Amino acid sequence: MTVQKVLIIRFSSIGDVVLTTPIVRCIKQQTGAEIHYLIKPTFAHVIHENTYIDQIHHLDDNINDTIKKLKLQNFDLVIDLQKNLNSFRIAREIPARTVRFEKLNIRKWLAVRLKMKTLPENKHLVDRYFDALQPLGIVDDGHGLDYFIMPEDEYDAQELVKGMQYQVLVLGATYFTKRIPKEKCVDVIALCDHQTVLIGGKDVADLSEELSAMFPEKVVNFCGKIGLGVSAGIVKHAQKVVTGDTGLMHIAAALQKHITVFWGNTIPEFGMYPFYGYKNTPKHNNLQVEGLSCRPCSKLGFDKCPKGHFKCMNDIQILENTSDQL
Repeated sequence: MTVQKVLIIRFSSIGDVVLTTPIVRCIKQQTGAEIHYLIKPTFAHVIHENTYIDQIHHLDDNINDTIKKLKLQNFDLVIDLQKNLNSFRIAREIPARTVRFEKLNIRKWLAVRLKMKTLPENKHLVDRYFDALQPLGIVDDGHGLDYFIMPEDEYDAQELVKGMQYQVLVLGATYFTKRIPKEKCVDVIALCDHQTVLIGGKDVADLSEELSAMFPEKVVNFCGKIGLGVSAGIVKHAQKVVTGDTGLMHIAAALQKHITVFWGNTIPEFGMYPFYGYKNTPKHNNLQVEGLSCRPCSKLGFDKCPKGHFKCMNDIQILENTSDQL
């Protein structure tokens, strides 16, 4: 099939949008098509600098307004990487071929509710995207994810960490059950020979201040003080990144960083672990509590541990004298 104008649909969130970038790049490079991307305005900055995207469309509060504007574009292909009711409705109204991927919602439900092992091993979400595109002749180029940092954010980041050797510790996450607990953060900081830069939003400001007070010589705290672009710039120049299952985890993978992931309520088998591309060497280490009967408890997360003990994070073992684990 020859395509000239493609609409890619992914509304949110940071990490999920970053995971679509290999699709964007490969379609652009392999077909030369004009690439349009539909996204919620809140997350548009994630792809603002993506050189493979020709036009970004915002999802309006009134979906009918969005549909009207998109129908004027005369797309010949829609790639629905959101796959929810709104994306189905939008794609249905656009007179073009639509491609969707296998979302595995039932298998994830079985994993969460019945703890059944029905998920494919070592099958990343990005791989499932490319499986859906096989009939179009679009193939994975093996180069992994993309994240483009604005030059001014890159400059600001370099100024903030000038002359430093450091690791990044990501405190923030949308859900509490994906956040690294204070006690584990203390271990991460103590085991590092260099400085630790804390990144996250205002919602983790109290924790970041506590850690800064405990390690005044080792911690540099940027939580709630910088935006995503500058945070990405700081990640780019870090020696390694320690994080939960977060959007910054995927940005770090896009920047080909060494990553240690603390897995809480989610599991790598959901297919959203760090993706480097098959032409690059994987550089991540998973820390998780194996065999915990209540895990995974959600494919997304919760504001508190449903069981009240938060063992999925609290029981993660960080071996002393094994700083390479981090």
